[in-house]
Amino acid sequence: MKNNNIIKSILFVGTIVLAVSCTNLEEEVLDGVVIGNSAGGTVNSASLLTKAYEGLREFQGQGQMFALDEMSTDALVGPTRGGDWDDNATWRQIHTHTWAPDHNEVRGAWNSLLSNVYNCNLVVENGTASEVVQARFLRAFYYYNVVDLFGQAPYREAGSSLEADPKVWTRQEATTFVISELEAIVGALPARVAGDASIANKDAANFLLAKMYLNKGVFNAANPAGPYVFDAADMTKVVTYVNAINSSLATDYWDNFKPDNNTSPEILFSSKNLRGGQGGGIQSRWRMSMHYNQTPDGWNGFATVAEYYNKFNPNDRRIKNSDPAIITSFGNNVGFQIGQMYKPGGVTPLQDRNAHPLVFTAALTLITSGATLETAGIRSQKYIPDAANLGTPENDYEFMRYSDALLMKAEAILRGGTGTNDVVKLGLLVSRTNVPGTIPTTLEAIYLDRGKELWYEGWRRNDMIRFGKFLAARELKPYVSDNRYVLFPIPADALFNANLKQNPGY
Repeated sequence: MKNNNIIKSILFVGTIVLAVSCTNLEEEVLDGVVIGNSAGGTVNSASLLTKAYEGLREFQGQGQMFALDEMSTDALVGPTRGGDWDDNATWRQIHTHTWAPDHNEVRGAWNSLLSNVYNCNLVVENGTASEVVQARFLRAFYYYNVVDLFGQAPYREAGSSLEADPKVWTRQEATTFVISELEAIVGALPARVAGDASIANKDAANFLLAKMYLNKGVFNAANPAGPYVFDAADMTKVVTYVNAINSSLATDYWDNFKPDNNTSPEILFSSKNLRGGQGGGIQSRWRMSMHYNQTPDGWNGFATVAEYYNKFNPNDRRIKNSDPAIITSFGNNVGFQIGQMYKPGGVTPLQDRNAHPLVFTAALTLITSGATLETAGIRSQKYIPDAANLGTPENDYEFMRYSDALLMKAEAILRGGTGTNDVVKLGLLVSRTNVPGTIPTTLEAIYLDRGKELWYEGWRRNDMIRFGKFLAARELKPYVSDNRYVLFPIPADALFNANLKQNPGY
């Protein structure tokens, strides 16, 4: 038999053989197909489904899918700060669109997504009816991300030869598969449970269907960089699926990001985190930007680009939550941070490690040094830190919110879809910002509002591509990117699978 450890060290999940063994069931699976067990063991489908859900936690870190979706845009940047945060230019390459097929975060995202597809396949092949329908939803979600980031998608038909390379869907074929899967299972999924959106449910499936149809013109385009044609029938599907969502908006925007955010009626799908160690890396959403001397302490890394920050009204509650309990616990507002930072209580000014005032500035370069090393760049906290346990917080990681669905519907109607917006709900979306404004009525206004409402939630790259703005020059990338950067490259080693072809331009 082949040595399992050697295989694992050289091959990528979802492209060729994951592992082969004759004695260990965990090593007897191959791209979702179970190899006969000479010991007569059975598959623990419940455990595998749990593993498929736990895979969602891989979105919570600062790299992989989050970095590709946000740092490649006008919003987030990872500057090099002297000897810190260079990582062989990993972060700067993402922001400046200079990555290559050997980029570690590109490889990490590819492996993560397809590893989770693999786990879902095992449940689909071996689970109960309830387990199978949940696994099919999760598989569709993981494949959506593969389609969005990489275009093509490897798959293996049940019962196919284990010696053969997996087949590969084109972007159009994978789009068709995801839509057909979701439409086949949406009626069988359970209703969303109040207080727990972490289980696959009808609202989540309707949301993902709306997202697929909204982007269908992008995913089916002959050239991934456009032009894009948005079919009116597809846009009407967006309206239909958003209308099928049974939800309401949270009165306060920050209810979606507080430690007990599972109580928000707006969250349609999430990854559950439990205080005390059972969770993912959601603390990265505050530590990746915070200075070492702040509470919570951070890694003094990523920053928000001033050009993006300046799109907001300074009084917009979506970027500045200064509730008294937050100031008491942490000293500074949650959201975007600029200016002098304080110790808990908000009175005593903080200093950097060189005893200089800790004053965050909007001015930022890709490589910082000298006196501004620790202070350059606007910092961010998307989730309210869990004061009861900063290291293993309670906040659930949200993937889908009803506010996004309402904005998708408004966009789809402007792109030719048939339907009527709910002006009351859109009015609440505007009023809870605490900034006087109007309901967006143009595509440009929708684009602007999506950037404000959904900042750092993993949708910015997708939105910029759909609106034709992703490749454009911007503050820290003063040039138009080549068309190839609309898709990420297939990782170099994944091309062991002869059915995979490198994306154009790489």
